[in-house]
Amino acid sequence: MAYVRESSNLVLLCRSGQRLYALPLVHVQEIMRALPVDPVPAMPDFLLGLTLMRGAAVPVVDCARLVGAGPSAQGERYVALALGERRLALAVDDVVGVRLLSAAMLADAAPLLDSADAGLVQAIATQDSELLMVLQASRLVPDSLWEVLAAREDRA
Repeated sequence: MAYVRESSNLVLLCRSGQRLYALPLVHVQEIMRALPVDPVPAMPDFLLGLTLMRGAAVPVVDCARLVGAGPSAQGERYVALALGERRLALAVDDVVGVRLLSAAMLADAAPLLDSADAGLVQAIATQDSELLMVLQASRLVPDSLWEVLAAREDRA
């Protein structure tokens, strides 16, 4: 039983710009090289557009822009995430690897972030003397944006 609790704190560490990010491993489907993106007009700047991934149109989100750190330096890798029935690709510069974050670290930082980024950032910690932002995958794209993307897809 202890293994199940610990495995829920497994994260994929990614670098985008000068920052290190952690994504819950439970949402990660695959990691791939960047694919061509078709821009979508009148969308937030963190949404790079749509890409065709395994036969489906998937929104591509620039990780650095999403958290207000400016555009990603390279965006050479996509981390494909499954968020229930929805899928998205998170553009990052590099994938560092899988790590186990302690529950204590996540719990200690959470109260500091209750109002930050509408719940996007779950925790802030350090990893090998670097600032680490733990992202909540389910909050990467707001529901209102999913609805707009679905409406555009229906019209296409």
